[in-house]
Amino acid sequence: MKQTIYQFVLVLMLAVSSFACSDDFLQNDKYGAAATDNFWNTEGDAKAAVNALYTHFTDDGVVGRGFMWYICASDDMVVGRDKAQSVNMKNFIDDGSNSYTANNWRLMYRVIARANAIMENVPGMDIDADLKDFIVGQAYFLRGWAYMWLAPRYGDDRAGIPIVPEGTPVTELDVARAAHVSDNYMQCVSDFDKAADLLPYFDELKAEDYGRPHKTACWAYAAKAYLYNAEYDASSYEKVVEYADKVIGTNQHELLDDYADVFKIENNWSKEYIWSFVSSDERGCITPSVFLENKGWGKFNGWGYWHATNELYEEYEDGDERREATILKFGDDFQYFGENIRYYSTNNRTGFQFNKFMDPYRTADCVGTTVNPNGDYPTTDLNMPLIRYAEVLLFKAEGLLMQGKNGDAPLNEVRKRAGLGLISGATMDDLKHERRVELAAEWSDRHQDLVRWHDAEATYAKPLHGRIHSNLSDPDSPFEVKEVWSSRSYDPVVNHVWPIPPQEIEESKVLLQNEGY
Repeated sequence: MKQTIYQFVLVLMLAVSSFACSDDFLQNDKYGAAATDNFWNTEGDAKAAVNALYTHFTDDGVVGRGFMWYICASDDMVVGRDKAQSVNMKNFIDDGSNSYTANNWRLMYRVIARANAIMENVPGMDIDADLKDFIVGQAYFLRGWAYMWLAPRYGDDRAGIPIVPEGTPVTELDVARAAHVSDNYMQCVSDFDKAADLLPYFDELKAEDYGRPHKTACWAYAAKAYLYNAEYDASSYEKVVEYADKVIGTNQHELLDDYADVFKIENNWSKEYIWSFVSSDERGCITPSVFLENKGWGKFNGWGYWHATNELYEEYEDGDERREATILKFGDDFQYFGENIRYYSTNNRTGFQFNKFMDPYRTADCVGTTVNPNGDYPTTDLNMPLIRYAEVLLFKAEGLLMQGKNGDAPLNEVRKRAGLGLISGATMDDLKHERRVELAAEWSDRHQDLVRWHDAEATYAKPLHGRIHSNLSDPDSPFEVKEVWSSRSYDPVVNHVWPIPPQEIEESKVLLQNEGY
């Protein structure tokens, strides 16, 4: 199975090297005009073009730290190492120039431009029909995915983000913002629908294509697009259920028996998998190492950027098996570099380490085997889930509840796996609880949940806490619960969205900044 990971990661590495300096493909201006004189002639050209869609899936600003800083704004974690960019973003003091996140806008529009170029050129190529469908399907999916990456964070009912259709003339690539973010979500749904028509099911993919989108990933993301759109149009909840049922009804997916097993390298492609960032110990996603204890107890260069809060720990019910799988507290046993150790930390701000992504560091020989030896680029063999089956079940539960219907069945399926009792007559409070504890520290985005539920202002008005131990080197030392992060001022009019990077505003004649920035 590791060979499968390397096959797709090799595609990423080749795509990066092939197109980093190419004069023949995708010389980008504002939103990506493509130079095509010497391209779009062979199957090799088409494959190279689709592989180029994935080049940013190894970019630290996307899959490493960049996107997680949006999530760090939530009440589930605090900044572990104080730097101006991260502290300001946590405190909603941001003008969009933050170097950790500013490139996301440009990189996603580069993906959109590359996808558009495929849609414009590949359908007319004289190549194998099945290959053509597979390539164009990926282009539709990744264009929709790129819009989904940006739209919830930069668009709302006052303005969406620019929609750049395929075939847009080079002279018209400086596109104004959509009138409403719903326009973006419906564009996403359209793209995911078209992709689903062209792409196979996951079990029909060749092993070397694991990591590319497939049919149920399209439907899962369409469900998420409708879920986000439901903040503005409640009729979208019906579509959330419809698309969740498309995924569920295929019987392609199921929950693993043990929650902790979801985040093991051996289960990168399990039945619970829907779509992930693919990673290896050579190239991919550094996120597990960014969560890891700063300096890794002297064994590896962990970065220690995000620490779980006491609020998150206390959110779990007694007996919830997800708590220990997600969070390490002082005295908890875990496997690290071939040793059984008990957790302690001399530099953790809260006394809690996220445990969910620790599998790559279990064995004595992990460095060079499951962990990149380069501590400045500490990727691992663990794929990072973007959407998994449990979230689809919670999509359905939320869609049902918000229509005034009974959401017990999908919600209880998630709870049962966690070792908890079943709920009768579940409410939205139950749903919010389950999303928080099931998906903590994942790309499901707790902060965005609080924003779309209109809970952010009240939540962020409360300080965050940790367990401060009397002896930071002693796993058994007593602790006091103390404030570790002050309450924050969240203005729902302004902070409902993030500021568009000012560089993008400056280089455009029509792009307008979000209100209040």
